[in-house]
Amino acid sequence: QVQLVESGGGLVQPGGSLRLSCVASGSIFSINTMGWYRHAPGKQRDLIARITSGGRTNYGDSVKGRFTISRDDAKNTVYLQMSSLKPEDTAVYYCNVDGRGGTGSNFFSSWGQGTQVTVSS
Repeated sequence: QVQLVESGGGLVQPGGSLRLSCVASGSIFSINTMGWYRHAPGKQRDLIARITSGGRTNYGDSVKGRFTISRDDAKNTVYLQMSSLKPEDTAVYYCNVDGRGGTGSNFFSSWGQGTQVTVSS
C-alpha cells in the first residue's frame, strides 16, 4: 500500500500564490510519474501538471506559465507552485503517483485525499 498526503491548500486572494506538497509513503520500490489534478464543482477532474522520473513535465493549458511542478525523489515528494492565481483555479487539488511497490514487481497508482484551494477576494 502506498499512501499520499497532500498539504498547502487554503484561501488566497486573486493574484496570490500557494505551494502544494504531496508526500508518498509505504511500500515503495520506485516512483515513475507524479502529478496534480483538480476537480471543481460541476466539472470533470482535469490534469494540471505531471513530472516523470526523468524530470520531463507537461501542463494543462489553463495553468501554463503560472504553475510549476517539481519533485524531490529523496523525500518521495511532489510540489506544485501556483502563482497568479485566479478565481477559476478554485477546486480540490489531488496528487497522483505511480510506480512500483514491494520488491518492484507490483505496479501502483495512488491518489491523495485532496486539498481545497479557494481563490477569492
